[in-house]
Amino acid sequence: MDDDKIALVIFTEREGFDKNQKLKSDLYPYSNEGISLLELCCYHGSIDCFKFLRTKFQSEITPNCLRYSFLGGNPDIMYECLKVQKPDDECMKYAIISHNIDFVSFLMNEYNKKINLVLCYEYNNLQSFLVYLDQTNDINTCFVISPNFHLSLLLEYFISNGADINAKYKDGWTSLHSAARNNYKITLEILISNGADINAKDKDGWTPLHSAAINGYKIISEILISNGADINAKTKRGYTPLHLVASKNHKETLEILISNGAYINAKDEAGRTPLHYAARYNSKETLEILISNGADINATKEDGSTPLHLAAINGYKIISEILISNGAYINAKDEAGHTPLHYAARYNSKETLEILISNGADINAKDVYGRIPLQYA
Repeated sequence: MDDDKIALVIFTEREGFDKNQKLKSDLYPYSNEGISLLELCCYHGSIDCFKFLRTKFQSEITPNCLRYSFLGGNPDIMYECLKVQKPDDECMKYAIISHNIDFVSFLMNEYNKKINLVLCYEYNNLQSFLVYLDQTNDINTCFVISPNFHLSLLLEYFISNGADINAKYKDGWTSLHSAARNNYKITLEILISNGADINAKDKDGWTPLHSAAINGYKIISEILISNGADINAKTKRGYTPLHLVASKNHKETLEILISNGAYINAKDEAGRTPLHYAARYNSKETLEILISNGADINATKEDGSTPLHLAAINGYKIISEILISNGAYINAKDEAGHTPLHYAARYNSKETLEILISNGADINAKDVYGRIPLQYA
């Protein structure tokens, strides 16, 4: 949007012009109400158009006007908005996103707004990150965040200046979690060589190996395991790394975990095994590997449901066929007495229903309410 005041004047003089009109577009920050003309001026830094709307229509300076001014980068608009509105954390967010270090410093020094370090790495704003370090001298917090910039020299700077190698961020994750989550091999090796805790857990009980596993990072997983990572570590909800790779169909990482002693039938807090996860998320390859390595085909959750129940609920035809061909009990009942056929009927999974029936499913099986599958169709 050019700062074309003449074009805007002509637009406002058209018949039917609504000074309160709002624009909704994916090109702009989300707003339930849409974006006003004045907010658009703030977003684009269009000072002449901004002044015209304020003078001609007394357009309201909203909180979003101020926020968007930090994206638009026009200090005149920002100062006008500050006469009416007070900056909030969204203002700092947009200043970081726009990489406007003057605005970032202004908010920090004049309004005591904190720099969000997570936003700094998400938007690759190293300069704002360094301003935070300079202003706070919080070396440990900055160290935990630093791997996300993937700069070995930055990481080594913090280590050489006494950063706690196992320092934790707000949610309990360490620099090693960051390296594992981002697939940064060199960073990972530097941290390990300097004594990083391989099995450190965040607030949810996730270790670096969990972070690598869910993303299918084979090499990162191998490095962690070779350096003593607990391959069967459980999160607070009972997930092992094997549960996670099974759900995401990460074949190679799954094979690494199994070959290094992962419990094939480990159960989470709800009694689900990795095979339950493979069946639930339609992960064909990991399902087959788990079965070939001795996974319990009829393992039950706390509610009594088997992997075949989950495949039937979601209408996964091929998964159902694989489970049945490998000995899944076709008439298994959960705690409500539902068989896989009950669920296939309830969720209108025609192909899965046909597979179950053709393989001997009891069409007259009754649940605890006395209902047969047909009554759910």
